[in-house]
Amino acid sequence: MTHQISTPRRRLIQGVAAAVALPSFAALAQAPARQLRIGNQKGYLTLLKGRGTLEKRLAPLGVTVKWTEFTAGPVQLEALNVGSIDFGDVGEAPPIFAQAAGAPLAYVGATVARPQSEAVLVPKASAIKTVAELKGRKIALNKGSNVHYFIVKLFEKHGLSYADLNLVYLPPADARAAFEKGSVDAWVIWDPFLAAAEKTLDARVLADATGVVGNRAYYFSSLDYVAKNADVLAIAIEEINRIDVWGAANKGELAGELATLWGLPKPVAELSVNRSAYGTTPITKAILAEQQKIADTFFELKLIPKRINVLDAAGAGVA
Repeated sequence: MTHQISTPRRRLIQGVAAAVALPSFAALAQAPARQLRIGNQKGYLTLLKGRGTLEKRLAPLGVTVKWTEFTAGPVQLEALNVGSIDFGDVGEAPPIFAQAAGAPLAYVGATVARPQSEAVLVPKASAIKTVAELKGRKIALNKGSNVHYFIVKLFEKHGLSYADLNLVYLPPADARAAFEKGSVDAWVIWDPFLAAAEKTLDARVLADATGVVGNRAYYFSSLDYVAKNADVLAIAIEEINRIDVWGAANKGELAGELATLWGLPKPVAELSVNRSAYGTTPITKAILAEQQKIADTFFELKLIPKRINVLDAAGAGVA
């Protein structure tokens, strides 16, 4: 015998079914899960990855983290430009070239100045004792890098001009070989290559960047990602700074971790760690003003094709 369900009862059942189904529809209507895709070099971001603290901080926000390792900052910026990553770390110079090339990058964090972490090296037995004596001498460096800017400003400080520079453009590995063979008179380089040359080649520091340039490292994202995920990026910078704070208080342990990461003897890492400065902060207009000076210098040297306004790469809310 078939039982007919009355119309009022049928409506009640349908209403209950609809109510039960509401959470599913609500779940579907929620914003899609967010992701932070990080491009990291062998450095602090790799240490952050190993600790897993960023993932724990972001999990309550429904944000997952994906890591991709790169060999250098410019490659990371290329990945940002094609939309493959959302966040990475880089030195002073590469972002300027990227912005000049039209990349949609945004500065989101910066380390404190670390002028002792880059320097001009000469062989221990070199007769060169002053910066002025570098005039016309062969100086190896990585073209368009932080040390390119440093040597220009160092020469200016000592009354020399760009025309007095005899630069030999070589990446770090080739520059080290040329320095070791004596085919260049000096090498301008940053840590840990700097510390390695001091420890293993007995190189002598002629001048570091103290009182000349700041030598900060930067953390970047894209303008679009910053606009939609400022909360995520703020947490990332906080977690990086926590490693900085820990590292400043535990230099021996930090040197041990970095030595393993870099594949270098611990004394090399210790030299680098002991002269570094520690602290990472959100980006400010004052910090970007330092980048503007580098950008203007690179334009004057015809290293970039046009003038750029570094503030165009500042995310919303930059103080």
